Amino acid sequence: MQRSTILIVEDDPLLRADTVTTLEEAGLLVIDRADADEALGFLLENGTDVAAVFTDINMPGHSDGVHLAEMISRHWPHIGVVVTSGVARPVRDLPARVNFIPKPWRLEQVVAALQDFVEAA
Repeated sequence: MQRSTILIVEDDPLLRADTVTTLEEAGLLVIDRADADEALGFLLENGTDVAAVFTDINMPGHSDGVHLAEMISRHWPHIGVVVTSGVARPVRDLPARVNFIPKPWRLEQVVAALQDFVEAA
């Protein structure tokens, strides 16, 4: 794995697969996890290799996307975070340096936001 890796966190398997494929076709190196708890476990072992995380807010499990963004900001400040949701804005405030892109998102928006983090890594 390289420092330019993007971690996708999405509980819907079809949307997750489509997002991974779309971002890979845009030239990004992508891995994925089904929820925030899995993502945190992955980051505990591989956090130094991840440039950015693209996560949905609403997911099953103990952690949602906002909690994931908070944990990343606290423990892996080098990782950029982009959160997405079908709601107009998150229920809670997002940490500094965390971008919010509402659904339905446009590929260009997401790629540009993630690419900025990859280039800064």
